[in-house]
Parts: sequence; C-alpha cells; structure tokens
Amino acid sequence: MTEATTDRTALTDGGRDVVEHRQLVIVGSGIAALSAATYAARSNNDPLLFEGDEPGGQLTLTSEVENYPGFPEGIAGAELIQEMKTQATRFGAEVEHGIVESVDDSGRPFRLTLTNGDVYTADAVIVASGASARTLGIPGEDELMGQGVSTCATCDGAFFRGEDMIVVGGGDAAAEEASFLTKFADTVYLVHRRDELRAEDYWADRIREHVADGDIEVLWNTEAVEVHGSPEEGVTGASLVRHPEGHPTAKLDADETEQLELDVGAFFIAIGHTPNTSFLADTGVVCDDAGYVQTVGGAGGGQTKTDVTGVFGAGDVVDYHYQQAVTAAGMGSKAAIDADEYLESVADGVTGEAADATPADD
Repeated sequence: MTEATTDRTALTDGGRDVVEHRQLVIVGSGIAALSAATYAARSNNDPLLFEGDEPGGQLTLTSEVENYPGFPEGIAGAELIQEMKTQATRFGAEVEHGIVESVDDSGRPFRLTLTNGDVYTADAVIVASGASARTLGIPGEDELMGQGVSTCATCDGAFFRGEDMIVVGGGDAAAEEASFLTKFADTVYLVHRRDELRAEDYWADRIREHVADGDIEVLWNTEAVEVHGSPEEGVTGASLVRHPEGHPTAKLDADETEQLELDVGAFFIAIGHTPNTSFLADTGVVCDDAGYVQTVGGAGGGQTKTDVTGVFGAGDVVDYHYQQAVTAAGMGSKAAIDADEYLESVADGVTGEAADATPADD
C-alpha cells in the first residue's frame, strides 16, 4: 500500500494548494468515528479525524454511561470519549478540529474542503458525523443538559427512578421514550403542542394503555417554556403554557393561554434528530428523506459501503433506530474494516465487485 503524505507541506492539485493527503479521512469524533480510527490506525491506514463543531458527539452530553460494556460502575460520557480518543491516537490516529464543508467525489483522490478554506485529499472517507438532537431553545435547557435534561431516555432514564418526568414531543420517538420511562418514573408527563399524537397507531395505542394504567399523563396543546434547576441539584421543575387550540407559544398573549408549573426531576426532549450530512449534498452518497446516509447493510463484508465507492458510513449518521454508543462502536469498526479492504484493493489494482471481501476460511 502506498504511503500517505503526513507532513504539512502543501501539495499542488488542480492549481490549488492541498494541505495534506491521507489514505483515510474520518469525518466525526464520536464513538463511531473513534472506533473506526482505532481499527484503521492498527491497519496502518493513517487516519485523520475532523471532529467538527460537536467534539465527542452526543455522548459528551450524557453525565453517566452505565450500559457500555466493560464499565460495571459506569463511566462519564466525556471520559469515555477521551479514553477512546487516547486509545485511537496511541495507535497513530490523528484528531484535528475542523468542520468539513464539502466533499468532491468527481475524481480520485476525494477532495474535502473545510469551512476555513483548507483542502485535504483522501483515498477513502468514513462518514461518522452523527446526528444532532433537536432541542427547544428554552431557558435552562443548555445549562441543565446532562444534569437532568436529556435527549436520550434509554441512556439516562434509570438515573431518575421514582421521579416525575417530562417528555416533550408527539411523534414515534416521544411515544417510545415516554413508554420506556414508565419503568422508572412515578408519573411521565408527555407534553405535546397539538391535540393528537403524530406517532403511528402502535405507539399511540401504547400511550393510551399507559394513560389508562396511570403511568402517563398527556398534556395536550401544551409547550414547555423553561426548565428550572441547577447543575448542582439537577432539574427541579418546568414552566409550561397551554392553549385550547394548540401551539400555545404562538399565542402567549391570548386570554385562553394558561401557565402551568410542574415539579419534575427529569426533562427529556424527543422531537427528533438532524443527521449531519449537509457536507455530502453535492456527492453521489445517497441519503434518505430525513438525511440519513444509506449504506449497503445486510450480511457479509461491505455493510458500510455507500453508493460512492470509497465512502463508508457509520454510527448515528446512518442508524436512526438504535442510536446507542455500543452499536455505533460496532458500526465504526465495520467501516474501518470495509475501508481497509477497499484501500488494499486499490493498492492491488482491483476495483468494483472484484474488490468485495470473500468469506474468511474457518
């Protein structure tokens, strides 16, 4: 395999300076990206990670991770990310702060342009840029994120056993998270700005069952406007507004608008995620209607391949369903293995279907 250029001497490419060429560039710095980096570095593929504007990904917003294998006492999300980064860099991966603005896949090597104008080239690219949870933008939300405010009930619900909890949203994700939290909460308040759920019938039926059992109370035509508490004591309550015609924050001055106060110990936001794929807009990488990268999937090798040969996808930017640290790590390792097989095939002059991996011998 040819050696990558790893010094900072600018290369000339098409009349423009290229800061550096690497065999493999990984876009992202969360669990999937760092898992891919560890595997890629151990395969001597000299990976360079661009960590974007959310270094470490969503896991850094989680105060404690108790369900990641190997940590029976749990580990702070930010600490887990730092440990994985240390592991990846020990094997030779390099992490740089930079936001990839665009990828040019019209020729080889790929050209990646950062928001500061720097251009890098790469023989292969792993897209592990994650998906950003949508938030409400209300007072207290940012200050208490990871301290009682959360975008992941599966990650954090167990920390608040016996507490009253709020879940904001009305789609499948909100209904699923509210149902999940009934395992731990005294009462789950499902806060929705309309008078009916957008969730599919299955989840709407589940919510009705929980309401009948007294586990969930749905606050229709209601929106949260502030979260109360402090980083030291966590979430202590929330302020809400309600209007009989829904969307009350657009009708704050109306006589019919009511103000509510709830004492709760946790506040979950479940209004969806936005995959970080805008930088792929001018490429042949196919995304679904919501913007998630489409990969081959299935059995055997090459599961993380995209529609562009040499570009692979891993983690929450692909997986809109599981969105767990352990599944992202597994997908990151797959992407690194798939990328390694691709790079080997290029070095050997083999491309296309002939480059697909064959089953390993027993």
